[in-house]
Amino acid sequence: MIRVTVWNENVHEKTDERVRAVYPDGLHGAIAAALREDPELEVSTATLDEPEQGLPDEKLNATDVLFWWGHAAHDKVEDALIERIAMRVREGMGLVVLHSGHYSKLFRRLMGTGCRSKWWEKGDKERIFTILPGHPIAKGLPESFTLPCEETYCEKFDIPTPDEVVFIAWFSGGAVLRCGDCFHYGNGKIFYFQPGHETFPTYHDENIRRVLRNAARWAASVGVPPMSYGKHEPFE
Repeated sequence: MIRVTVWNENVHEKTDERVRAVYPDGLHGAIAAALREDPELEVSTATLDEPEQGLPDEKLNATDVLFWWGHAAHDKVEDALIERIAMRVREGMGLVVLHSGHYSKLFRRLMGTGCRSKWWEKGDKERIFTILPGHPIAKGLPESFTLPCEETYCEKFDIPTPDEVVFIAWFSGGAVLRCGDCFHYGNGKIFYFQPGHETFPTYHDENIRRVLRNAARWAASVGVPPMSYGKHEPFE
């Protein structure tokens, strides 16, 4: 079993009726439900308002892949928690950063860049193209698929050059974006996936839900032996 934790700041759900209407169980609830469709994923949730901001050491250390959704409360996440998560990723925990989590303390810490883009919220249609069809995250996905409404992010996206770009997006407002990006960080793997604005039913879309499940499997390092570092005897 791959142990997955879905973390969500859980702010919009408390203050915006539109969000509650689309995600009555919260964004974390919808994401977790999508992941639970894979019987090999053991899924739990965590939120910012829980003790130790939802991720005490015991829970973090028992997580193989962490999903991260944040937007309105990036600054509320404690720096010490960000460092603990970064260390876990370096050690081999997978990380999937969703939508506006691109500007979280966590993603900026790991990328080492500003992680900003142009954006607008006009309900543009988004067409997502699968440009690495043989990649594990693209398994079962069509050549392209559309979301009728999404928040638009537009290049230039200020991230390091990804190790792999699995998906690119075109928006009806004229934007394009590298919207599905893979990175390696120490022994861990990171996937950023752009769709997922809180007022649109993105996480109910079957293609999006498949991407989430595939990403959890790709990011997991279950069964991979840890690398050794430091002083070592010669091999020969």
